[in-house]
Amino acid sequence: MKNLLTRRAIAGAAVLATLGGVVPTALAQAWPDKPVRLVVGGPAGGGVDLAARVLAERLTPLLGQQVIVDNKPGAAGLIGAGDLLKSPRDGSTFMVQLNAIASEIPHAVKVPFDPMKVLRPIAELSRFGLVMAANNQVPANTLPEFVNYAKANKGKINFASYSAGTLSHTLGIELNKLAGLDMVHIAYKGSPPALQDLMGGQVQVSFDGAGNVEPHVKSGRLKVLATTAPQRLPMFPDVPTFAELGYKDLTEVIWIGLWTTPDMPAPIQQKMREATLKALQDPKLREAYGKMGWAVGGNATPDELMASLKTASDKQAAALQAIGFKPE
Repeated sequence: MKNLLTRRAIAGAAVLATLGGVVPTALAQAWPDKPVRLVVGGPAGGGVDLAARVLAERLTPLLGQQVIVDNKPGAAGLIGAGDLLKSPRDGSTFMVQLNAIASEIPHAVKVPFDPMKVLRPIAELSRFGLVMAANNQVPANTLPEFVNYAKANKGKINFASYSAGTLSHTLGIELNKLAGLDMVHIAYKGSPPALQDLMGGQVQVSFDGAGNVEPHVKSGRLKVLATTAPQRLPMFPDVPTFAELGYKDLTEVIWIGLWTTPDMPAPIQQKMREATLKALQDPKLREAYGKMGWAVGGNATPDELMASLKTASDKQAAALQAIGFKPE
């Protein structure tokens, strides 16, 4: 993978040198002249897959070409990213993926490339905060009550993450530090098994997406104590934010983005971004995203999104280094 990226970088530099740094206008004017593929580094039916499919349906008439979703699940999204990196830089392939691919995953597992250098977000599609959920065996209905309960049961409280080294892990680490707790981390391979054990009582709390938790809250098996979002979630309007409860450092937002590579011709990047921003205004798209507990993405520029990735990555690295965590 590293050799491939090096060769691509050299080839890209040579082309730019030959052209005097000017991308042929004909390429951008003709684009798209064939179907456009959206690579999703996750399984069909997952949240990122839904974001991509709803977007693809709106982009197809806007671009005048069929927009196809291509699932490449596995390796925490790295298989999908690898597919993007191997694809031609002709605007026929983009990726839909969580910001975690650049801000979290490199700290959780060994990655054969530097996402900050080889990936570039074009637009933010949706954003959401995680929630702290507890099972109904926990005798606490608010975060302050839970903190008191955890302090009275030192060494007996477990918290689940959907994967070691991710935000769902470091949120528990940070809450331990800020509230003076000693919760024990239990890592899972994905949200479904983590929530299953949460409901079964093997763990007492978990940090997960609101959309993943909501069905189990409705069924009465789980309750939500707080959210990392900057504002209360429409899905759980009575649940306070961590900031409201005095834990400002636990304010975190996850976003799903449309990605390309830095060496994709700039005019194509811009045309795809403009079409995407227009698609995000579609009422049916906004409704579909809202049902998942997501806010529709804003107008942050690619450079602003890159800056947010750097900030989130630095914070994630510091939290994991504090406990001596090493990528697998």
